[in-house]
Amino acid sequence: MRSAKIAITIEENLLGKLDRLVKAHVFPNRSRAIQEAVSDKLARLDRRRLAQECSKLDKRFEQAMAEEGLNAEVESWPAY
Repeated sequence: MRSAKIAITIEENLLGKLDRLVKAHVFPNRSRAIQEAVSDKLARLDRRRLAQECSKLDKRFEQAMAEEGLNAEVESWPAY
């Protein structure tokens, strides 16, 4: 995957924590640490958005739809 260079401003205390992680070989460098942090945050936001959308569903309606689909499948299964 292609990468792009960017410049960021970061609080000194966060930079210190980041540098300690790099020094402890948790990350190979600052860039990789920040890349993983951004990726993790974006993934969490996506999961939260999915959870919010799922919470809008009508559980009874969804259950009825699932059972309707299952009943249609069961009728087409061969007898054992």
